[in-house]
Amino acid sequence: MANASCMFTPTLPQFNKLKSSAIVPSPHPIFKRVVSCPSAVEDAADNLSPSEFKPNRLVGKGCKLIGCGSAVPKFEVSNDDLSKIVDTNDEWISVRTGIRKRRLITGKERMTGLAVEAAQKALEMAQVDPDDVDLLLLCTSTPDDLFGSAPQIQAALGCKGNPLAFDITAACSGFVLGLVSASCYIRGGGFKNALVVGADALSRYVDWTDRGTCILFGDAAGAVLVQACESEEDGLFGFDLHSDGEGYRHLHTGIKENEALGTNGSVIGFPPKGGSYSFIQMNGKEVFRFACRVVPQSIQTALENAGMPGSSIDWLLLHQANQRILDAVATRLEIPADRVISNLANYGNTSAASIPLALDEAVRSGKVKPGQTIATSGFGAGLTWGSAIIRWN
Repeated sequence: MANASCMFTPTLPQFNKLKSSAIVPSPHPIFKRVVSCPSAVEDAADNLSPSEFKPNRLVGKGCKLIGCGSAVPKFEVSNDDLSKIVDTNDEWISVRTGIRKRRLITGKERMTGLAVEAAQKALEMAQVDPDDVDLLLLCTSTPDDLFGSAPQIQAALGCKGNPLAFDITAACSGFVLGLVSASCYIRGGGFKNALVVGADALSRYVDWTDRGTCILFGDAAGAVLVQACESEEDGLFGFDLHSDGEGYRHLHTGIKENEALGTNGSVIGFPPKGGSYSFIQMNGKEVFRFACRVVPQSIQTALENAGMPGSSIDWLLLHQANQRILDAVATRLEIPADRVISNLANYGNTSAASIPLALDEAVRSGKVKPGQTIATSGFGAGLTWGSAIIRWN
């Protein structure tokens, strides 16, 4: 280890930004750790494979991803099925989006039911009992209950210890925000087992007469179990999170204006009538430009925060919105197509569920192996976007 010394007391988001060699005395013991200087890390990186590269981070307690699961509805809708209700066809959809079919909730199926199934599978893989879960984050924009559906999932799983459970609403960026939030609870709050569930039923808010949006979306759920560990096993290396409310107009589902509500969603008259939300409104071209611009930048920043080179990435796992976006980001980051995880063709855009759903399929198929490094990024309504560099354990 090179001879150097410095004093640094990080805030929680800064834990992964240390770039100098030090044994760091700090009033916050959770952050105390010996780290290597950048030059030593860079020299070592030249002799290591992507999976073996060990970044410089300032953490005392780490977190690792040890289980995943997913669930999708039974009802499948192909592009040919959609061509019977709107002016489109399989070639038009697949060429522009990469999507060929999607799953939709029908009958007695519910979003929370899918979430529970995905969470159960994650717990089984992780070999963690529901009673040992002390945090459950449900990343969704389409809860079964406007006040939040996470506690319903907690109850259905049989978590007898009444762990903290709440919803995170950030649309297609939700899962990445949930993953980072879970790590903060573990690192800064002493939590041990956190379930992060991404689940959405966007079919509820799709205008099925609008071929610009109805071809894109599907319903699904995915989950991961994030567990506290020693710093040497840490599996969240760096992250980067953002939002831009000015971009709201490009992708939103606002309060529906009707005879009961004014333009600002306020009640007209008394007693008020029930309110509701509009269909998904999207400017596809602007969202495409937004994603292709910010996602590569965000992943690069997350890598810099982790102290890792781009060559350390084994897999690129993006929110599954459009195959052209996946291809464009991979090209910008110089990541080969065979290292890009994509299941978009089978499920469409499943919002907060898309990343954990694709991860679960890749892990269970043997594509993603223990110890491999994944660059993941979510982006969408808000506008919001965020990236994380993670290791599958």
